[in-house]
Amino acid sequence: MLQPVPLLAQAVTATFTRSQLRWELLHLAIGVVLLVSGCLAIALFFFRRKTRELTLLYFGLFSLLYGARLLVLQGVIHSAFALSPGFWGYVDWFITCTINLPFNLFLYQLAGELLRKLLRVLLTIQAVFAVLGIFAPFVGVKLTKLQPANNILVLATLLTTGLFILLTRRRAAPAKPLSREIRVFIAGFFIWILFVLHANLFSLRILPGLDVEFLGFFVFVGCLGYVAAYRTFANEERLLALNTELEIARQIQACTLPQSVPALAGLEIAARYVPMSAVAGDFYDFLALDDKRVGVLIADVTGHGVPAALIASMLKVAFAEQFYNAEDPARLLAGVNRSLCGKFEEHFVTAAYVFVDLEKNVMRYAGAGHPPLMLASRAPSSTVRQVEQNGLMLGLFPDAAYSATEIPLRPGDRCLLYTDGAFEAMNSAHEEFGKARLEQFLAKHAALPADRFATAFLDEISRWVGPSSGQRQDDDITLLVLDFQHSLQAGE
Repeated sequence: MLQPVPLLAQAVTATFTRSQLRWELLHLAIGVVLLVSGCLAIALFFFRRKTRELTLLYFGLFSLLYGARLLVLQGVIHSAFALSPGFWGYVDWFITCTINLPFNLFLYQLAGELLRKLLRVLLTIQAVFAVLGIFAPFVGVKLTKLQPANNILVLATLLTTGLFILLTRRRAAPAKPLSREIRVFIAGFFIWILFVLHANLFSLRILPGLDVEFLGFFVFVGCLGYVAAYRTFANEERLLALNTELEIARQIQACTLPQSVPALAGLEIAARYVPMSAVAGDFYDFLALDDKRVGVLIADVTGHGVPAALIASMLKVAFAEQFYNAEDPARLLAGVNRSLCGKFEEHFVTAAYVFVDLEKNVMRYAGAGHPPLMLASRAPSSTVRQVEQNGLMLGLFPDAAYSATEIPLRPGDRCLLYTDGAFEAMNSAHEEFGKARLEQFLAKHAALPADRFATAFLDEISRWVGPSSGQRQDDDITLLVLDFQHSLQAGE
């Protein structure tokens, strides 16, 4: 079992001199280092899902290919495997055809928009050449005829890219300073060019010594690795800073929402706010006039994230300014609309406002492009009806007019205000929960207290979406439940 090892050592010793063997081992060592570096870079790219940097992937592929070619060209490797020279020649040619693609994709990530246009053309040409070059030997084309074509393509790519960069830099007035990663890239590239020049002078026997071009290329690959790592860690720092800012924004937005619901005898209120991200565009607030009268606003800003949250903060200020219009939903929405118009572009706000008067046992309602209010009544039978009293969305037209409707209240009535995330939630079959299911759920669970009903409804939405469906929350969900209790009766 141990005989093949000394036999292989004897074969290698017979084929190579000691100095040649050391030189081969140096090639092997650098090839292995490049292979390991490429594998680590690719693994790092896939494991860091939040900060995936494409330069890391392209560096890994480039390093893998160049390391593999270094190994393939070594006689020690040839001696270790009983394969024909033609096989090794084709593997070398396959790597030669494809190695330019990850390198140019790496450069594409560093380039500006003008250079990217040129690189897209070059990448297309190189991809076509790679496909034709890989299959050409199978139709009888010799590698000795294909190699010059590859050399011409590589030289043309380098010259075209270099001239383009020089011309665009000269036309820029004033020229922008180069970033750190670009300076490292250029330094490594020119070090490699010096080694290439030495290799050519050595081949012409002008300079003595050995062909050490691969060492210069090893330095260049190291510079590429630095650039990829620098960009990856820079992205992580930016992501960390962004997450910190989002957390601060989340805390600020949490302060703009009511910390508690108004406590009125005869009225139970439950509120639920489930943003899809750290900050959201949904909003709700209350205007409590006294212990018998309260106004309730629910709103939804188009879009998501920080822009929508900022507009929601503006909405809070505009709503608070309408305290003296709290009893008139139509005038209140018109006033909020005037305050918001001209403050932002490409966004608008849908809203619904309810004013509850427990002395008169009535509710006044007005909407601005918002999903209809749902009113569930227990007497004489459990029924649900939709109340839609809508005007134009807020923030678009300063002269928009709104109208309100007055609804008498009876003990046991339940009013449901919600944003569109409550019925647009999709399951794994891309089917919406829908207003009909929302209405059925409201009728079926009319006996639940307001707080338990709100929790049960969110649980129902979670079951609908399904934890194993892979679906994420697509929109913010806000829910306000108003229960009118028996103490509403006049004279109580």
